[in-house]
Amino acid sequence: MKSTKTATEVGRTFATMFLDITFRQKLLKTRTVEEFKEALVHQRQLLTVANQGPTSHRKSCVSIQRHHQPLQLKDLLPVGKGIWEDIARRFPVYPLDFTDGIIGKNKAVGKYITTTLFLYFACLLPTIAFGSLNDENTDGAIGVQKTMAGQSIGGLLYALFSGQPLVVLLTTAPLALYTHVIRGICDDYNLDFSTFYAWTGLWNSFFLALYAFFNLSLIMSLFKRSTEEIIALFISITFVLDAVKGMVKIFQKYYYSDSLWSYSADRTPLKSLLGLGASLNTSFHSALNTSLLASPQGLASMSGHPSYHASRETAVLSLLIMLGTLWLSYTLYQFKKSPYLHPYMREILSDCALPISVLTFSLICSYGFREIKMSKFRYNPRENLFKIAEMHSLSLKAISSAMGLGFLLSMLFFIEQNLVAALANAPENRLVKGTAYHWDLLLIAVINMGLSLFGMPWIHAAYPHSPLHVRALAHVEERVENGHIYETIVNVKETRLTTLGASILVGFSLLLLPVPLQWIPKPVLYGLFLYIALTSIDANQLFERLALLFKDQASYPPTHYIRRVPQRKIHYFTGLQILQLLLLCAFGMSPLPYMKMIFPLIMIAMIPIRYKLLPRIIEAKYLDAMDAEH
Repeated sequence: MKSTKTATEVGRTFATMFLDITFRQKLLKTRTVEEFKEALVHQRQLLTVANQGPTSHRKSCVSIQRHHQPLQLKDLLPVGKGIWEDIARRFPVYPLDFTDGIIGKNKAVGKYITTTLFLYFACLLPTIAFGSLNDENTDGAIGVQKTMAGQSIGGLLYALFSGQPLVVLLTTAPLALYTHVIRGICDDYNLDFSTFYAWTGLWNSFFLALYAFFNLSLIMSLFKRSTEEIIALFISITFVLDAVKGMVKIFQKYYYSDSLWSYSADRTPLKSLLGLGASLNTSFHSALNTSLLASPQGLASMSGHPSYHASRETAVLSLLIMLGTLWLSYTLYQFKKSPYLHPYMREILSDCALPISVLTFSLICSYGFREIKMSKFRYNPRENLFKIAEMHSLSLKAISSAMGLGFLLSMLFFIEQNLVAALANAPENRLVKGTAYHWDLLLIAVINMGLSLFGMPWIHAAYPHSPLHVRALAHVEERVENGHIYETIVNVKETRLTTLGASILVGFSLLLLPVPLQWIPKPVLYGLFLYIALTSIDANQLFERLALLFKDQASYPPTHYIRRVPQRKIHYFTGLQILQLLLLCAFGMSPLPYMKMIFPLIMIAMIPIRYKLLPRIIEAKYLDAMDAEH
């Protein structure tokens, strides 16, 4: 017998193959003998290729087999197949979503508490932000109270019944844009806003249910890693730009305002120079779009007659508070890498970076500088939370118009929900309980149907909250390979308790209106937004390759694509991604609201660009190396 056929050699072969934890998880998901054999053959082929890069990048080649077989029409049938498979996959482990980390070994109660606090602040602050914006855009029809109530109810239902509870739901900037457009249509045609809003939401839920029943979430497999990273970097850029715009608006009110400085009565307002009045809602899907907070109305005091004289100190303090919040939160986030304190204490400080920074600078602003008054959001104590819209008051023509808006809205929901869920379920996160794209899409349709009837803001999966939630529940190790240090996720506590607890806390926060929630100044929110933007670019390969343009070639990291792809091809690929990013910015940051409404169609147009245009410029073997799934 040949030495390669002995039991020892066979054992070594399989031991080498099973060394990859991603491959082991992949085998657990197989349902037939043929799928198991196909996975073994594919893994053997990967091991025969000379690939010496870090495992954190090499694992991208052994992820879900969504590239190997093209999507066919028969995959979309029979109706409801995907939903049934999602339920069959997730229901057996449903009890474990409540007991993992609580009962038995490897308890993680402390991590659950810190993650719940992180989610609470990360969800509450943008909820207040968009509630303030919706209050202005709808003349009080949708205010802060309704936004918080909708966030709590929707998040609670999703935490209890979703297939992937690690995904976080939020209302976002594009949804606020749709609400603003709906209000404008109602004013132009004398339609009842609540009813037209409800019909638009019902049509949106109807189309989402169709997408779920016909398994259309499989179409998202056409989105390659490069497309996902373009969108993620676009969101990070809009976070930074919108935070800056929000701060500029504070400066134009408190630093350059003509009403504050009599000697500058002939000064041209900065607002007219920058044209910021039409720049609201600039982000595609930034759940934390800060520009939405800084409208002139929002900067006004709660009372119509402020008891203080605004001055330049307010603007300067706002800038310092924003930068201080960013500095403290990011420093604490990186504290787990420092040599100080016990490792357990470092992890707690890192997990609590967001609430610590928000509370610290809110107290500093409220008590340390109490003589300098900051802006507050508006609050209507008489807002009716659970008034159902009168669905029969619209004509058939108006209902048909709502169907058109509902279809465009459903495209936005479909892409965002599936894209964010895919980022949360990325192979490098090493989730083991399975996915549920179709069921979750149907659940989103049901949740938003109820929110539409009661006139509450719509919600869907939020980026970067969902990946950051996964990261907060992960056990991370540092590994040294080829002289470089890489962070690798070993396992993730897949639980429903954190999102459940955060949603309950948001609901109880209704009791904290208007005080003490109004003590949180808007510059603290801006600092939070910058922190979220900064942490969301971690492991973004597009950002890493963009940084290569400014690095010495000798200092390039030993990633697999750098070893296998010529440097010129790498820069070509990066440049083409930047062009696509600029295209997204052109539509996503357009001052014309109706251009933003067709933004999902621009995203879909990126699919033929990737499959038809890029292969004509860069060889397929190089594209496969640089555009591996994860």
